[in-house]
Amino acid sequence: MRGYVARRLGYSMISLFLLSVTIFTIIRMTGDPALLLVGPGGRPEDMERVRVDWGLDRPWTEQYVSFVRNVARGDFGTSFQYRIGVRDLYFERLPNSIWLAFWAFTVSLLIGIPLGIITAVKVDTVWDTASKVIAMLGLSIPGFFVGLVMIIVFAVGLRWLPAAGTGTPLHVVMPALALGWYFAASMLRLTRSSMLEVLDSEYVKLARLKGIPEKFVIVKHAFKNALIPVLTLAGINFVILINVAVIIETIFAWPGIGRLLYEGISLRDFPVVQGVVVMAGVMTLGVNLIVDLLYAVIDPRIRYS
Repeated sequence: MRGYVARRLGYSMISLFLLSVTIFTIIRMTGDPALLLVGPGGRPEDMERVRVDWGLDRPWTEQYVSFVRNVARGDFGTSFQYRIGVRDLYFERLPNSIWLAFWAFTVSLLIGIPLGIITAVKVDTVWDTASKVIAMLGLSIPGFFVGLVMIIVFAVGLRWLPAAGTGTPLHVVMPALALGWYFAASMLRLTRSSMLEVLDSEYVKLARLKGIPEKFVIVKHAFKNALIPVLTLAGINFVILINVAVIIETIFAWPGIGRLLYEGISLRDFPVVQGVVVMAGVMTLGVNLIVDLLYAVIDPRIRYS
């Protein structure tokens, strides 16, 4: 187990290195932030002074090495626009994103997993057809469209829910539903396909021949063994919900990580974009490692040598 964890940590460091180089390069292709920092009509000498102040006049390699050294100390730089540390900005917005992601993730689990199990057990029935339609709509209709429709219906028309912002439990209802809509559909399809594969296995057929009640066969034998791919998708989805819910958080003016990333890209705030992406990468790799270790708990046949 220790050797496996050590290898995974080594691969994670390589992945983070490649991620940091990629985002460090791409964000600098978006333009010169000095143009936005100085403002329209700024003099060339003012722009050059801004570049010098923020270290943007140095060579790319020198900027990147400085960035890596600072990250190793836990310093992700200072935001061009907010004039405060990126790490402080990130953790200031993180609770809002976790709160939204928790409810969106709950929506996806409550819809996706039960419907996936039902459609696998009742294959080629009305339940199966209805769930296929739900999955198709969830994967084809963008979440931002669902969010805009809900704003028009429930906020503008019926005035049941607030259209944007935070502050009360009602504020999270529409963004959570709009954000969890797509992930519920993907969870439904994966659960269904995984359950169908397991239900056709020999040990499930043997359990039924032994006279074990059907509900125990489905829950204890089938679903437990079908849970591994579902768990993998759930872990990845949760990280995505926290860090990259850019459009939904922007539509509902939700002060989370996704909106912070959008602001950083729009304002060419290099430190914000770099810091958010790298920290999202760290979270993704950490969750994937935890999920891999949970495999052995779910399925005793899996061992790490």
